[in-house]
Amino acid sequence: MMDVLSIHNPFGAPVYYKETVTSTMDEARLLSKETSGTVIVADEQSAGRGRSGRSWKMNRGENLSFTIMLHYPRIEEFPPALTLRTGLAVALAIEDFAAGILKTPFGGSVLVKWPNDVMLLDKDGRGRKAVGILTEADNTNVYIGIGVNVAQNHFPQELAEKACSIGQILIQEKLSEQLLTKRLTLLEKILFRLFSELHNTVAFSDWRKRLEEKLYMKGQKVCFIPGPPEELTTQPVPAIEGTLLGVGEYGEISIADDAGEIHSFASGELNVYARA
Repeated sequence: MMDVLSIHNPFGAPVYYKETVTSTMDEARLLSKETSGTVIVADEQSAGRGRSGRSWKMNRGENLSFTIMLHYPRIEEFPPALTLRTGLAVALAIEDFAAGILKTPFGGSVLVKWPNDVMLLDKDGRGRKAVGILTEADNTNVYIGIGVNVAQNHFPQELAEKACSIGQILIQEKLSEQLLTKRLTLLEKILFRLFSELHNTVAFSDWRKRLEEKLYMKGQKVCFIPGPPEELTTQPVPAIEGTLLGVGEYGEISIADDAGEIHSFASGELNVYARA
């Protein structure tokens, strides 16, 4: 049984809540006939998943996990670089949330990692993942699953150096309770920013410029592993090292190797934890 949350959704669709689900992506597919922009939120996922078939685990009741379903008349009308632009919307929403609700601005330390993560920089300038985004399509429906680490302070050992939460980076104990009670306010801000990114003409036209201003590792040396997500975990792929230049009009990543040759890839992974 699902409850309907009394929060503002600019997409004009309901926001449902279930305490426990296998994954919000699974639940969203059951809502495929609902109005475009319908959202399903859960406190706990027993089988949450991320990119390349990885599991996505979040502590019960400490974070924000939801999926939004968007319907388009034709596949050709899917917005380009939808996952990256969702990441931009989430990053901006986290900044809005921190400055407006928590009164503790992040100060430019919320960045988008190609192709589907949002990173928070700690006081030493090191980036750790605070948000994961998974986009799937089914005919003319698109499902965007978003997991935000809000108040979680402890992560499994294998993730401790790679993951973080908003609360951890802000390092203020007094914010812990406020973070927990304001999670749905953060959801509202994410929905507002995502709606603007997809429907505001100005935002739609200059998304690349604004994204590149927040692109994690832009202008820095990176190690990139090209290839479809399903291949990254099944077979070794030669990595490319070079400077991250930016993204193309469809969201493809551009990297200049040491010889100056520019390479563009539509799929692959930035191995930013290689030295961790």
